[in-house]
Amino acid sequence: MKKYYFTLFLSFSITIGFSQEGVNNYAEAFNLIEVWLDAQKDFDNLPSLTAIVIEDQEVLWSGAFGLANVEKNIKAEASTLCSICSISKLFTSVAIMKLYDEGKLRLDDRVSNLLPAYTLKQKYPESGPITIRSLLTHSSGLPREAAYPYWTGPNFPFPTKAQIDSKLSEQETLYPASTYFQYSNLGLTLLGEIVEEVSGVPYDEYVQQNILKPLGLFDTRTELPEQLYGTKLAIGYSAMTRSRKREKVNFFQANGITPAAGLSSNVEDLGKFASWQFRLRDSTITEILKPSTLKYMQNVHWTNPDWKTTWGLGFIVYKGADGNTWVGHDGICPGYESILQIDLKNKRAYSIMINANNTNPAKYANGINAIIKKLKTTKKEKPRGEKIENKNLQEYVGYYSPMPWSSEVFISTWEGKLVTLRLPSGKPENHMIFYKHIEGDTFRRIRGDQELGETLVFERDKKGKIINAKGQGNYYKKIAK
Repeated sequence: MKKYYFTLFLSFSITIGFSQEGVNNYAEAFNLIEVWLDAQKDFDNLPSLTAIVIEDQEVLWSGAFGLANVEKNIKAEASTLCSICSISKLFTSVAIMKLYDEGKLRLDDRVSNLLPAYTLKQKYPESGPITIRSLLTHSSGLPREAAYPYWTGPNFPFPTKAQIDSKLSEQETLYPASTYFQYSNLGLTLLGEIVEEVSGVPYDEYVQQNILKPLGLFDTRTELPEQLYGTKLAIGYSAMTRSRKREKVNFFQANGITPAAGLSSNVEDLGKFASWQFRLRDSTITEILKPSTLKYMQNVHWTNPDWKTTWGLGFIVYKGADGNTWVGHDGICPGYESILQIDLKNKRAYSIMINANNTNPAKYANGINAIIKKLKTTKKEKPRGEKIENKNLQEYVGYYSPMPWSSEVFISTWEGKLVTLRLPSGKPENHMIFYKHIEGDTFRRIRGDQELGETLVFERDKKGKIINAKGQGNYYKKIAK
């Protein structure tokens, strides 16, 4: 399939690609997404943000904003590596289910029967067994963490496998098994130990040979590659202080916690990982897993008593605002946050990586999805009898100042219309307003019911250059960027 590529000359570097079908629509949508993400990177004070949008086997778009290394002014790229932290759990879960497919373990096998080192105390005599299934669904009742303070800075003392096992006898369950959802890094760590015990192969080697290599995920590793730190591997930064500073976070390795939180990757590889899932779900042929096994993993296997938390086998499984079933996982580690969201119905996936803490990657993934959905909505609901005209709207495109009421407004083209987007915006879909051209430099807002509302009039200088936008009697000066 032929692809088109172009680069936007803004304050970031980016490459996007999309299929020939619907090229103009996608171009306008991703142009607005780029503007929005670039603005949010600045207003949210992010060192860098990388992102990708996958549709089945195609990369619709990928981009990078900001700096992977602030101190050395190294720009982020879509290929920039980050810790993916708890997204590691998906790879551990796939490893477990591969052994399940091969008949080497069962989901209802007791952990105590598989791991000789498992000596954790069951506090509740009435509890049912702690099984592989309950570890995968975080319903085992195990503590959240191993008995070490590895989330504590500045050095993050992640224990080795031997250290974790040596203190299991000092820990006890929080709840009876299969009673409540209790997210547990310890539980997924133990699943990694089960992979080693059952396969007879070290966890790192098993994941590399049975998952990463077959899928061509050559930039995904079961460690953070220290030799690439500060260049291809982004430096991690802290949450913001009151003075809006982000401090550099010390380098770490997850060591024995690797199956739960130790992998590194980039959005490009997570895009390939998502494409494999779409491909396998439509297949009749085993590719690492049986198709039926992946579908089974992505069904709901645990619903918390409050009905607010639902989980598959390793995957978060939830009903989106659109009513579709979504699966995926997010990750937070010292200096890094990431997310992988997969819309099973539309075969579309989103991944975001940020090299800083307290950043909420889901906000950006949701915003990208919402802008794309606006494209489809306006296309379907355009006013009756409307024709997309040939008027050149590019001269209106740009940034406008609404100060002091908000920071910026960006005006762009959208299917023969104009769209305005207030910046910054945590939910861009709520701040997109569409305008239909009337005549000359006059436009009118398209209301939610598709009737026409107030006017937006552009003003020019003596040379014919756009200098202002006037709406509801107020002026917004066009500003250079």
